[in-house]
Amino acid sequence: MNWLRSLQRSIKVPRAMAISVLAALASGGAAAPQIVLTDVTAQSGITFQHTDGSSGKRYIVETVSAGLALFDYDGDGHIDVYFLNGAPLEGSPVKGRPRNALYRNRGDWTFTDVTERSGLGDTGYGLGVAVGDYDNDGDLDVYLNNYGPNVLYRNNGDGMFTDVTKAAGVDNGAQVGAGACFLDIEGDGDLDLYVSNYLEFSFATSINTMMGGYPTYASPAHYQPVPDTLYRNNGDGTFTDVSAASGIAAHAGWGMGIICADYDNDADTDIFIGNDVAENFLFQNDGNGRFEEIGLLAGTAYKGNGDPSASMGVDSGDYDNDGWLDFYVTSYQQELATLYHNAGDSLFEDVTMQTGAGAGTLPNVTWGNGFVDFDNDGDRDIFVACGHLQDNVDKYDDVTSYHQHNVLLVNSGQGKFIDMSLESGSGLRVKRSSRGAAFDDLDNDGDVDVVVLNSRTEPTLLRNDSPQRGRWLQIQLRGTKTNRDGIGARVTVKAGRLTLTDEVHSGRGYQSHYGARLHFGLGQAKQVDRIEIRWIGGATDLFENVPTNQLITLVEGSS
Repeated sequence: MNWLRSLQRSIKVPRAMAISVLAALASGGAAAPQIVLTDVTAQSGITFQHTDGSSGKRYIVETVSAGLALFDYDGDGHIDVYFLNGAPLEGSPVKGRPRNALYRNRGDWTFTDVTERSGLGDTGYGLGVAVGDYDNDGDLDVYLNNYGPNVLYRNNGDGMFTDVTKAAGVDNGAQVGAGACFLDIEGDGDLDLYVSNYLEFSFATSINTMMGGYPTYASPAHYQPVPDTLYRNNGDGTFTDVSAASGIAAHAGWGMGIICADYDNDADTDIFIGNDVAENFLFQNDGNGRFEEIGLLAGTAYKGNGDPSASMGVDSGDYDNDGWLDFYVTSYQQELATLYHNAGDSLFEDVTMQTGAGAGTLPNVTWGNGFVDFDNDGDRDIFVACGHLQDNVDKYDDVTSYHQHNVLLVNSGQGKFIDMSLESGSGLRVKRSSRGAAFDDLDNDGDVDVVVLNSRTEPTLLRNDSPQRGRWLQIQLRGTKTNRDGIGARVTVKAGRLTLTDEVHSGRGYQSHYGARLHFGLGQAKQVDRIEIRWIGGATDLFENVPTNQLITLVEGSS
């Protein structure tokens, strides 16, 4: 009955859906859950422990660490896991030097720590990460958005990485970092770099606040916002700061999660910035790498009631299969996570209430998120990582807690969502203070699994054990004229009555990276009738009559 109580508590579930569920229970008892995520952390061999470097002085940067990345660093066909870590802050009792950690996926739900050999054990204060082949040499490079100087690691192609930050010119000064994305801003075939910045901070100017008689972390509104940074790839291993020329530098905000996506279907990549405690930014690309901020006009700057939200993470996906990418944005306690439906013509509508997409999020602080079809039924569900940032909130607020379970919202197939968190396996009963979340098929069995970075403790690995899964197709792109990994390319899959749309993104969610291999749930379709790929710049490829239940690599110009 936990599921029924959850349903009754959630004011976001449409009444008709609630009635149908109650009828099903009355007629034959509760059906087996359609999605099951199992906690397999203990058997994984992953021993990573996150630290935020806290000293008791409650520096605001402690609250926002950190993201993670899922990517195949060595090209062996298995998705590996890279965790970002904090570092000791002023006055911190942390001993030694914490570092980021890279775990090689052995393909059997066990992982090997290869941090030392790889050279990716950065000891900076990690916040955000993006992965992309910036030099188009056939392997994936890593960019870290830190508190302090950022780092660009070039993949040597032999399982090891080299710090090329100085030569590339992308350290971004001593900012407080947030999300980062690789994208091609002008369609010239190489990857540029967007770096989000959070706020102005120093130990000397740190703010102390109180709530209910207890010390608390200050709101970001106590600190000045800053503009983000955009670097153009010069094609020779170096980058040029084009923040001012592109129009990005004209807008200061409290940047957190970001995603670069073609929301207006015009074959160039736009940028959505989730800003904490203020309006979100939506930068519309003119196709030549110059951007106009149109969030207010488009309807994504504020919630539907006109209020700003404390935006944390953002993902894009076509939840209702209408061919337009929608946005889902997480937020702070007592603010629903928000679903912005893309109505076309550069207009969005806040449909959180009528779709149920905010169910289970109101009492929580929500961070990492993703549109993921966990059961391969042809529509995208929503996963939300939860955890308070006030580590003593339990002492003065009885409606929330520091440790929280994460949220799973199942898509009904009619554009409605049901909170199935407590009925979807042991992985959803884990309570931590989560931050970044990332999604990919870690065991290559055709469904999407989950990795969550938890503040001040070990991560959580969730294996997808859903019992009733549909068929599927995974697509990996290889650009020849455009960037090698097809970042920014739009893929449309037709299988019978299903028409599914997705894009390749680099950097997304809450300061994380995942999903470069596109995953399409196909229900019971045994064949994909048609795959259309629109590459950055507008060139297209068409593939027909493709068998399902396989990972395929599609090369630009090979259709």
